[in-house]
Amino acid sequence: MTPLLISDFTLTTCIGRGRRATCDALQQGLTGLAPCRFETVALDTFVGEVAGVDQVVIPRRLSAFDCRNNRLALLGLKQDGFTEAVREAVGRFGRRRVGVFIGTSTSGIMETELAYRRRDPSSGALPADFDYGGTHNCFSAGAFVRDYFGIEGPAVVVSSACSSSAKVFGNAARMIQSGLIDAAVVGGVDSLCLTTLYGFNSLELLSPRPCRPFDARREGISIGEAAAFALLQRTPDDAGPKALFLLGIGESSDAYHMSAPHPEGLGARAAIGAALASAGLPPERIGYINLHGTGTRANDAAEALAVHAIFGNAVACSSTKGSTGHTLGAAGAVEAVISLLAIRHGFMPAGVNTGILERGFELDYVRSCRHGRLETVLSNSFGFGGSNCALVFGRT
Repeated sequence: MTPLLISDFTLTTCIGRGRRATCDALQQGLTGLAPCRFETVALDTFVGEVAGVDQVVIPRRLSAFDCRNNRLALLGLKQDGFTEAVREAVGRFGRRRVGVFIGTSTSGIMETELAYRRRDPSSGALPADFDYGGTHNCFSAGAFVRDYFGIEGPAVVVSSACSSSAKVFGNAARMIQSGLIDAAVVGGVDSLCLTTLYGFNSLELLSPRPCRPFDARREGISIGEAAAFALLQRTPDDAGPKALFLLGIGESSDAYHMSAPHPEGLGARAAIGAALASAGLPPERIGYINLHGTGTRANDAAEALAVHAIFGNAVACSSTKGSTGHTLGAAGAVEAVISLLAIRHGFMPAGVNTGILERGFELDYVRSCRHGRLETVLSNSFGFGGSNCALVFGRT
């Protein structure tokens, strides 16, 4: 593919708001995971909750979108001057030449959970002030971002579980390269809610301690929440030597099982191979891999096999979910931005909490932060139903 410029980016997770806080936390090997105290949840697990989300005020003109998920999105959009960068791009390219591509898993489902508590005791009807379209609906996040910026180009929301906000890079890239738009706001947002916490608990996938991906003693995931965004555009002639780019995209579908990956990692391997081919790069050109690395037995094992089949143990890799938690539909965008930060600042983040690497995982797993120049990074995102996406970022 023709490289596309990443002209700006930002993220907000439990380890901090914005690029600087995130970089500091990752380089210090910090975690934002803490015992779950969220809402009314009574589960023995750790979560990555973003402080201050409920204090965010949605603008009055956008009040129909008021829910925790969109408040988190707004909090994320306001970091690092990202809002100003998008408004400048809209002014330069025109409202109809900028698109919005957002990934989410559960969107504003918590608003429905709260509404169910207020049902009419006689009829069971939901309260009259509940707005499904503006809150719970998966398109809510995309519509909110679109209307917040006054964008009139294509608006798309992808909900393919944990690959959601990686796949939006592909959607946006295809529209830019086809000439339909000149720039795109891409990203993901997913917020904590009872549905995901109790749902993953019912699957026996929640860890009773901070998750430790690829560790021999791993026990499951720690759910987090996050908002992460990037501004993707056609590469100008004067991008400059420090510019960062989306170089390659690879997508695949296992079609193996609704909640488990192919045990040999065949779908993951196909996505990684397609991303390398898209970028026109051999495996040895990748300097670091941000693994999907959820901390579950099956997912980590399948990914380890896929990565080793292509790279052997020659490329440093780690999962950053021990720091941020698994942010579900936002994970692809979060880890895309972490990959961009790694290239810009020359470091490979540690796989926090991982001590004893699982025997048989023949990987160069980063357990303490490493520093050094990076030219290209691969970011993996794999979701339920075998929905896989791998992205290559770097300099040209």
